[in-house]
Amino acid sequence: ELVVQFQVLNQSCQCLAWKPRPVGVWPCPGESQHVVAGYSDGTVRVFSVSRTEMELKMHPHAAALTAITYSTDGEMILSGGKDGIVAISSPRTGMTIHVLADHRGSPITVLQCTRKQYHDLGVEGGELWLASSSDRRVSVWASDWLQDKCELLDWLSFPAPAGPEGLDSLPPSLAAFCPWEHGVLVYVGFGLQKEALFYSLRKKQVLRKISLPAFATSLSLSPSAPFMAIGFSDRLLRLQPCPTGDPQDYAGHDDTVHLCRFAPSGRRLLTASHSAVLVWELTGA
Repeated sequence: ELVVQFQVLNQSCQCLAWKPRPVGVWPCPGESQHVVAGYSDGTVRVFSVSRTEMELKMHPHAAALTAITYSTDGEMILSGGKDGIVAISSPRTGMTIHVLADHRGSPITVLQCTRKQYHDLGVEGGELWLASSSDRRVSVWASDWLQDKCELLDWLSFPAPAGPEGLDSLPPSLAAFCPWEHGVLVYVGFGLQKEALFYSLRKKQVLRKISLPAFATSLSLSPSAPFMAIGFSDRLLRLQPCPTGDPQDYAGHDDTVHLCRFAPSGRRLLTASHSAVLVWELTGA
């Protein structure tokens, strides 16, 4: 059932994210729910679902947006563009407070935030976040939004064989913080081997590798159990237990599985291809 619909004329919505609920705060009956969306003209729009209206429009980018997310407390919006620029903006004021050009020249493919574990990494800041770009680079940052601090913590660059094809035709570079293993991120992308890499931010090295049947086109890590969902271009969806175990493969898509997303409970998984959205229930996970 379609409940609410927002339309922006003559612009393509490229990415979106739900505003997270504050930790330890129970939702009120009339609490507003917000979605932030990034568009092809470089604008960011915040929509209130409960009030069915656009609350804020910002223009932090000169190029089309390719990735967007909220900080873990919902107080900042992180957005990335096709030109590799990352902007950090306040939805309260509508002001852009940081513009980071470290990935300039390559489209941002992933932005993700997580609450930092102080004892693991020993740097100041209440949050870690990462940016991944199409040229197989991943940057990891420690931030304290209240203190206006944003510090580069690690910079990863993954090798790949030279190919005649352009970046647009290559599998995406995807990275995610590991929910069940603190201080570790998972990376998949075009490279020397078809594999998922587990990288330790504390040890500054790859801890282990999991072989894949092909280069991944989408990735999601379960927040409640050590499982990865991985999509492929041959219409295959794989549920991979970690660190070891036999993977389970599922068909059912009509095209490349370009999106995998676990629900916050970890009990359901949403996947999408060209013209189909599937919802899976994980009974054994």
